[in-house]
Amino acid sequence: MSRALTPSQTIGPFYWGTLVKTYHAELALPGVAGERIELALSLHDVDGAIVPDGMLEIWQANSHGRYNHPDDRRNLPLDAGFEGFGRASTDTKGVARFATVRPGRVPWPAGGLQAAHVNVSVFARGVLNRLATRLYFDGDAALAEDPVLNLVEPARRATLIAKRNGEGTWHLPIHLGGPKETVFFDI
Repeated sequence: MSRALTPSQTIGPFYWGTLVKTYHAELALPGVAGERIELALSLHDVDGAIVPDGMLEIWQANSHGRYNHPDDRRNLPLDAGFEGFGRASTDTKGVARFATVRPGRVPWPAGGLQAAHVNVSVFARGVLNRLATRLYFDGDAALAEDPVLNLVEPARRATLIAKRNGEGTWHLPIHLGGPKETVFFDI
């Protein structure tokens, strides 16, 4: 009897609400230092249609610019009640929401500081491996000197920059492909 390898599978499909029971991930408990913000990340397929069964994860530094990670040993405060990690499914409108604090700037290994940013991982139907991208904040004066953003072709940098809406929520559309494709990083 001959045995062949089985074909690889994509992750998903994610059935509405089965992976994460909430559409709002709270990263910062009351008392955590920093400017409280809400992030709304919308997920779109190659044709621009919403993806109502995706999952997004975020990881960020606290407002002081320190990650809650054993490798970050810098002498900066760690906030009890702030892990810096969140996970949320997209809702029926294709949006995952996170309540957090605006992150502080973190060092770049080659020297200098990176602009405030949130690391984003995307999981969706048709995606074999997670996609890694970043969210930056529109109007941040430090964007011009961010070493990662400066690696991105200028015409595509806008795909990484969240804009604040009238209610104060930072919104970033994430496109998995097509003419508005978000910049994804090979990490």
